[in-house]
Amino acid sequence: MNWVQLVGSLIAILGLAGIAHLLKLGESRISDAAKAREMAEDMLAGFEARAAIVSSDGNAALVAGNGAIAVLKRHGAKVAARRLLAPLHIRPAIEGVEVETGERLFGRVILLGVIDDDVRGLEASLTRV
Repeated sequence: MNWVQLVGSLIAILGLAGIAHLLKLGESRISDAAKAREMAEDMLAGFEARAAIVSSDGNAALVAGNGAIAVLKRHGAKVAARRLLAPLHIRPAIEGVEVETGERLFGRVILLGVIDDDVRGLEASLTRV
């Protein structure tokens, strides 16, 4: 392999990486509450999102909806969602709250920068008229 091929290959790789970045491919960060609500409605059939709490690192979110709570969790380059019914099984975690989903494959969800009262307030919003 000569230097021209090596430089050409590097330029091609960087170009493809730049295009992927511009198209936001592989970006699954849950940036804010509006994005979390949108994701929950898109992933769960019939779900109508109302309020959301997002982890400070963008890896997880809880979204209150019509009678249920959607749990969003980053899973590689995608976001996975599950529908849970109140009351949620939560416990304090380092720098946040841990929510137990009851599903072995989905696992627990840790919301950094969130306190128990925030989660309980989200649960309480399900019963308000």
